[in-house]
Amino acid sequence: MPAMRRWDLREVDVKPHQPEVLHSQGEGRTILILLPGGERLQEHQVHERAWLLVVDGEIEIVDGGDPVAAGPGFLAIFDPNERREVRARSDARLLLMLAPWPGDGHPSLHAA
Repeated sequence: MPAMRRWDLREVDVKPHQPEVLHSQGEGRTILILLPGGERLQEHQVHERAWLLVVDGEIEIVDGGDPVAAGPGFLAIFDPNERREVRARSDARLLLMLAPWPGDGHPSLHAA
């Protein structure tokens, strides 16, 4: 029987601008991100469905409409290829979950 994998997301040593891939196997990928206050993840999209959980800090999410303020415990779910921008109002620790991994159209599926 496989062992349970576990993390205290508030304690994982993650550096700004160096996302930490916690798990990438089978159908999903889980990434921990430290986004410094005042910085942003520029408008982007991914090929997979994305779950974004605020572990710590305060952010704003802009998805084409009005910005949505979010703090610890907030969960947003984005469809594949849905565009959004994430702005850190304070240092923010975010958990990003992507599935299925890799999604249709992901560049790794076309590598020779």
